[in-house]
Amino acid sequence: QVQLVESGGGLVQTGGSLRLSCAASVSVFSFDTVGWYRRTPGKQRELVATMTSGGSTNYADSVKGRFTVSTDNAKNTVDLQMTSLKAEDTAVYYCNAVRVDRSRRPIINYDYWGQGTQVTVSS
Repeated sequence: QVQLVESGGGLVQTGGSLRLSCAASVSVFSFDTVGWYRRTPGKQRELVATMTSGGSTNYADSVKGRFTVSTDNAKNTVDLQMTSLKAEDTAVYYCNAVRVDRSRRPIINYDYWGQGTQVTVSS
């Protein structure tokens, strides 16, 4: 059973920084893609940042240059360093991990989610 547990959310002022961490119950090496999504009230969950097992990263345009996704393979964590925070970054942030089973036909994607952590940026 894969579990993802986020931590590090909280209240921060505009322009401040915050670091989110997601602890996985298994090795992060076992996932094809890991990353972070966020949801604000009345909106769909949106991609923030992802990283493939090969190290390729993908960021939402709104966070490029401000957020950095990384993994700590020794600790089995997926981290999100957030800087220059804006009020519009306020959301519940969710950790995500995807494992692709290529031995099956059709290929099956296993999608895992954390419970979410609240980030509030005040002006």
